[in-house]
Amino acid sequence: MSYHNPYTPPRKSATFDDYTLAEIRRAAATGIYDIRGAGTKRKVPHFDDLLFLGASISRYPLEGYREKCDTSVVLGARHAKKPIVLKTPITIAGMSFGALSGNAKEALGRGASIAGTSTTTGDGGMTDEERGHSQTLVYQYLPSRYGMNPKDLRRADAIEIVVGQGAKPGGGGMLLGQKISDRVANMRNLPKGIDQRSACRHPDWTGPDDLEIKIMELREITDWEKPIYVKVGGARPYYDTALAVKAGADVVVLDGMQGGTAATQDVFIENVGMPTLACIRPAVQALQDLGMHRKVQLIISGGIRSGADVAKALALGADAVAIGTAALVAIGDNDPHWEAEYQKLGTTAGAYDDWHEGKDPAGITTQDPELSKRLDPVAAGRRLANYLKVMTLEAQTIARACGKNHLHNLEPEDLVALTLEASAMAQVPLAGTSWIPGKGGF
Repeated sequence: MSYHNPYTPPRKSATFDDYTLAEIRRAAATGIYDIRGAGTKRKVPHFDDLLFLGASISRYPLEGYREKCDTSVVLGARHAKKPIVLKTPITIAGMSFGALSGNAKEALGRGASIAGTSTTTGDGGMTDEERGHSQTLVYQYLPSRYGMNPKDLRRADAIEIVVGQGAKPGGGGMLLGQKISDRVANMRNLPKGIDQRSACRHPDWTGPDDLEIKIMELREITDWEKPIYVKVGGARPYYDTALAVKAGADVVVLDGMQGGTAATQDVFIENVGMPTLACIRPAVQALQDLGMHRKVQLIISGGIRSGADVAKALALGADAVAIGTAALVAIGDNDPHWEAEYQKLGTTAGAYDDWHEGKDPAGITTQDPELSKRLDPVAAGRRLANYLKVMTLEAQTIARACGKNHLHNLEPEDLVALTLEASAMAQVPLAGTSWIPGKGGF
């Protein structure tokens, strides 16, 4: 005969928690996997697990805003005739017209231009509005080749060959039929209203030797003017970075698993790839081993939210960062102003991720013309510019406190870790010790 202890509340399983149970029931009821946007929602070691060691006696800090701390960055000087010069090392990651509304793309271009940085096309081609409002525009060259043509390659300021993405390394993109409007269909040469799935690998190469040929082809098309980036998802950062450099890349873009996506399988977002924090040091090590650190630039993306995150990424060896999700929040994504409408969709502001459905109340991840009108691209661009300004000032403040007159002078020695996992991934000492897991010390 069993006995129920009235003092002990019912105990739920940590393995089969409420979300897991709901997913099992949903899968059993529908027979399809879940698709969503955004990035991983599980907690993984991140920049919050690192702290800076400010200057005191052993290091001499810079005086407030009186002493200069440079934030500029040059991207693509290895081979390109016209490298990119930015005022801030915070760039806007690739997000397509199709995944985002035309007004959202215009807002990103406006905000980036005010801040003196670059934005990126994403899959699906280049719109005239985006080119017109982006002072510096990077053109993404993806396996799909949607919208790709030599004219737009030449109109761009740089070309980013996308091999992988942080939310889905090894996987292709999705754009469901409800977001394929007449204009999107025309740009991508697709039938209107039919689900689109991009290829997961490029059709004209099978390895790094072929990538080298493709990079040469793109250089010839653009008269060697444009920097060539290679973007990879965070999976094998040491080898992928080394191979990209050997293939001739001017810039390597490395996207960790906190990077977002417009739409893919939830199981992919949560279970494939590595945390951004775990990707940086192996990539930097590859560049150092090849004698190319700071000669080939490293851009880190995936979960960058603040100037502190920027400073930490640069201290670990990156040259710049790219933001996607944070930029969308800055222009109005998941804004509580639309809470009533988010609730009608069965969610709440801050959790809405069904970007593939095209019903975004904020008018950002939609092709619905009525919803898109809700986003004023001029006002949204100003908000993005303000956010970029604040991030840059925050990073400067930290750099000055560490005694550095340029953000690129930040170094791993300026950091300590709060957890064993972060210490091992970032390869900086555990706070209060000189010990790095696997490296010795005490």
